Amino acid sequence: MEYMQMKLNQAAERIVKEIEKAGFEVYIVGGAVRDVMLKHKSTDWDITTNAKPEEVLPLFKESFYDNAYGTVMVAGKHLKAQFKLDEKVCEDEMIYDITTYRSEHGYSDKRRPDKVEWGETVEEDLKRRDFTINAMAIKIVKTGQRGSEVEIIDPYEGQKDLRKKIIKAVGEPETRFEEDALRMMRAIRIGAELGFEIESRTLTAITNKAANLAEISGERIGTETRKILATEHAAEAILLMANTGVLAIVIPELLPARGVKQAGHHIYDVFTHSLEALKACPSPDPVVRLATLLHDVDKPTVIASRGGKAITFYNHEVVGARTAKKIAERLRFSKKDQDRVFTLVRWHMFAYDSKMTDGAIRRFIRRVGKENIHDMMALRVGDRVGGGSKATSWRLTELQKRIGEQFYEPLSLKDLAIGGNEVMKILKLKPSKKVGELLNTLFEEIIEDSTKNTKEYLKKRVKELN
Repeated sequence: MEYMQMKLNQAAERIVKEIEKAGFEVYIVGGAVRDVMLKHKSTDWDITTNAKPEEVLPLFKESFYDNAYGTVMVAGKHLKAQFKLDEKVCEDEMIYDITTYRSEHGYSDKRRPDKVEWGETVEEDLKRRDFTINAMAIKIVKTGQRGSEVEIIDPYEGQKDLRKKIIKAVGEPETRFEEDALRMMRAIRIGAELGFEIESRTLTAITNKAANLAEISGERIGTETRKILATEHAAEAILLMANTGVLAIVIPELLPARGVKQAGHHIYDVFTHSLEALKACPSPDPVVRLATLLHDVDKPTVIASRGGKAITFYNHEVVGARTAKKIAERLRFSKKDQDRVFTLVRWHMFAYDSKMTDGAIRRFIRRVGKENIHDMMALRVGDRVGGGSKATSWRLTELQKRIGEQFYEPLSLKDLAIGGNEVMKILKLKPSKKVGELLNTLFEEIIEDSTKNTKEYLKKRVKELN
């Protein structure tokens, strides 16, 4: 037996203690074990036990069980309340999963087991898990002020693979991916999160089974894609997805960009430029990163429509914005985030000149949206670096300064010093299309010259425009 000192989550320790007090075996398993060994913070605490769900439920107030896989769930806020734990132990919304030992059989839809049976041992439970670094369990032997002494159960040499920094399937890789095709994306995502490589047999199996991802829901694929985009090694992960055939299922629209040459300052083809832009994007937001990855997605489309002769990619941002939004929709991004992706791709080709008026700057802010300005600048930084330029330039710096100066000037109809009710009162009008037209005319004047945004001037203009 192997023992180790570990600093564990106190709420997870309390769950273990309560289940042991009730006379059952219990272990902490999965990603949390891996994270603790790597000295990473974990928010994924899974517990496995030989207790059945109906035996676990009474032990924890407000716990619930509504699935076919033997998992009882309890939220951090309820554990803190029941056991009077410190508020800093965990977030209120953190969910702790307590699952009965089980074995799984048949995966006809390549995502869920057809049959689940309760298991007898923790080793039997670990056998069904995806990767060796996730197939370890720890049994708490003794708790103390400086941490817990634990016994490590590691039948698939997960610790060895952690040291080697590799992602390796438990058992036969193709079997694991036949069971749940999403595990292929999980392998790539975990590798991108940890900076690990995928072991050769596991990587070959991903290439052989990539087509199975077509049977997985857009929601599940979208969740993994967002997680991949949020990692430090997102660009490397997207390249690996392209080389294994995974990208052909997830974002096939990117693949035609391979080998499409660019002119001017660009030093890469469109596909490589897109990856380099993603790598350089300073925003951690997966929505901004998706927009950065897709900002040139339709360059191959527009060059094809022009006979492949000109390397100007005319209107690629207009066509690309629609494509990017469709991709975000297919990956089940929220409607708000789909619109953000559209806006960022649509307007990423902005240009700046020192002769631009303050009104032109305000129009740019209004077009992009105040809430999207910071994200647009992050995309531009990625775009510049991905094209072989420096992260910024005097033009971009000056534009950002001028945006800051104009940020709190009138930028929308609601910023007008008078509103629709006052227009109707002045002209003795009822609610109508004309009221909106007058307000828009007034707004065009004040966005060009914000000093005109006074009640006196605008009331006078209403009468003149009638």
